[in-house]
Amino acid sequence: MLPVDKLTSAEIYDLQNTKLKELLAYVNLRSPFYKSLFEKKDIDISKIETIEDLKFLPTTTKEDLQLQNMAFLCVPKSEITEYTSTSGTLGAPVTIALTTSDLSRLAYNEYLSFTGTGATSADIFQLALTLDKQFMAGMAYYQGAARLKAGVVRTGPGAPSMQWETIFRVNSTAMVVVPSFILKLIEYAQDNGIDYRNSPMKRAICIGENVRTDNFELNTIGKRIKEFWDIELFSTYASTEMQTAFTECAFGKGGHIHPELLIAEVVDDEGNPLPFGEKGELTVTTLGVEGMPLVRYRTGDICTLVNQPCECGRQTLRISPILGRKQQMIKFKGTSLYPSVIYEILNSNSDIIDYVLEVSSNELDTDDILIWIAVKEPSEKLLAQLTSYLHASLRVMPKIIFADISEIHKKQQGGIGRKPLRFVDRRTNKENWVIL
Repeated sequence: MLPVDKLTSAEIYDLQNTKLKELLAYVNLRSPFYKSLFEKKDIDISKIETIEDLKFLPTTTKEDLQLQNMAFLCVPKSEITEYTSTSGTLGAPVTIALTTSDLSRLAYNEYLSFTGTGATSADIFQLALTLDKQFMAGMAYYQGAARLKAGVVRTGPGAPSMQWETIFRVNSTAMVVVPSFILKLIEYAQDNGIDYRNSPMKRAICIGENVRTDNFELNTIGKRIKEFWDIELFSTYASTEMQTAFTECAFGKGGHIHPELLIAEVVDDEGNPLPFGEKGELTVTTLGVEGMPLVRYRTGDICTLVNQPCECGRQTLRISPILGRKQQMIKFKGTSLYPSVIYEILNSNSDIIDYVLEVSSNELDTDDILIWIAVKEPSEKLLAQLTSYLHASLRVMPKIIFADISEIHKKQQGGIGRKPLRFVDRRTNKENWVIL
């Protein structure tokens, strides 16, 4: 274990309190946004001494970043080394500017994450994700692996044949990948006689989609992967804005928080901190960021915080799998649910190739759900089975429409994000394409 992983709860608490006070002094001096906010709200930052005092500060939202993007910048533009951008899947993209120190922090974060999964300098990481187009994550994974002194091969997303050729040619041992793409790799290998079970690949760092349920059991995608390929799966959660990632250890009981890099809260609609184990919106305060630090930033993602010591020996807080995005919550026929609930049901059916959910408002100003599904062999019997299963699981019945895979892919191409597109929100005047 690294020295930071051996900190006790008391040492973590003291460390975060010290770094919090340093952060508030920094943004009060350098951030036009926070300096103005503190003055407007008549906030005396000298009275914020511990992480419990964060509740006395207002939260920051994605809309704040969108409307006042460059007001968050704390350094002259001459000190910016890299400009990155959010994907814009939930509105206008946000530019996040990083200094040289911020890039080093990014590499350190992923180095910690990879180390926590058991990876070493002997590993060769295959990065099956976007590494261009202002994408912070691709750069972070690359630099983290480099800091670990591991090998890296940048294959990018897609192209199963090329991925397998590279795995066997380079002897890749770890992959950073979207979980649903692993299923496509397995299917391609089975169809083409590739001995994938005896490949050198042993570990997958899963991005963009959950592989676990909220009780830390493997979900449908995770189970289907493990059924055919006994590869180690590690969930990870990150966002461009917070410039930090939470990654599981080998025990798979939540994404570990790096306490020297981030303070995490789960809050209610009013921004009040919720008890450990209670579902709410993940809210983060970044530590050690020079360019665009954030104080109590509401991520829009719903999860719980776990405070019990982990079996791996670390006493850091952990976050559960993300249960859904706050903006994605659907109110359908008196039932509130997140798209992830429907995804889990659809993913469990091997006859379904792909799908898209569309949510719209009806004349009663409530939500309607339309599910477009591509299946191997459409039939009235299969439609009846899916209808019955969805109704039994959800207690309500969305409308299902069979479609060709080409039509599904066409609908998925309507988005501007970098991750699989499965959800279209038509409940506002504009169409919002939302990632899985």
